[in-house]
Amino acid sequence: MADSIVIPTTRLLFPYLKWSSQLPGLRRQFRENQPYPHVHLKEFLEDDIAGEMASEFPDMATDAWTRYKHQNENKLGLAKRALFPRLLGEVVDELNSEAFVHWLSQLTGIPNLLADESLEGGGLHQSGAGGFLNVHTDFSNHHYHKHWRRQVNLILYLNPNWQEQWGGAIELWDREVRRCVVKIPPLFNEALIFRTDEISYHGFPDPLRCPEGESRKSLALYYYTIESGVGAKAHSTNYRPRPEDGPLKSCMIWLDKEAVDLYSRAKARFGFSDEFASKILGFLSRKR
Repeated sequence: MADSIVIPTTRLLFPYLKWSSQLPGLRRQFRENQPYPHVHLKEFLEDDIAGEMASEFPDMATDAWTRYKHQNENKLGLAKRALFPRLLGEVVDELNSEAFVHWLSQLTGIPNLLADESLEGGGLHQSGAGGFLNVHTDFSNHHYHKHWRRQVNLILYLNPNWQEQWGGAIELWDREVRRCVVKIPPLFNEALIFRTDEISYHGFPDPLRCPEGESRKSLALYYYTIESGVGAKAHSTNYRPRPEDGPLKSCMIWLDKEAVDLYSRAKARFGFSDEFASKILGFLSRKR
């Protein structure tokens, strides 16, 4: 049976005809790519749309950002859809739409995918000079919907002037975290779609070398399935050291991972937000 995509009649924010015609090959790439299922798509959106999104991307100084700064990461996040500039918000809505999620299910072979309109852990991400994200697998279950199991990540890069010598390539590691298998620079209008599970180790662990005033910008969306029965045990973000990380750094990565796990459990139980935690940490740091 031919693939069937219902294409919206309003302004096309995602080029359905282009990517739907390539689904058979993309499905094969996604399934066969190592170290775990993924596909790297260049010119993901029309260039004029991606360019406008990049131009309206919020500045790092904006107070709306949640600041994630600890042993295992140094980045900014903005997950409040209501605070997104116009086109960024419209594209997020499109990538969370029924039509796009159906296309994504066909690409990945995962039926009944579910978009997360709350953008928990996702949305806009940004890192300046010195920013990094250690190698990890992602949290498995939505913090506020315990039966939502995370299945797919989509990351779209919005960096028109990025120089590869600045670093920031996302690294895909093997299941033992012994070897980096794939590196993908965060180049403009390129997207990475990958299966997220207990072995999908990824990150950009080396501090960014971009000049002051430049930053690594991306849009991250996560997709789930509903698991009503007893499935795999839920886990929080699992950071792992690389072979080149020494004993002290490896120990600090582990300790911070344990702290993140406690935080995630408290977050799921009591319902507080990353924004709330960021404000508390900022207040405490100013009091020092």
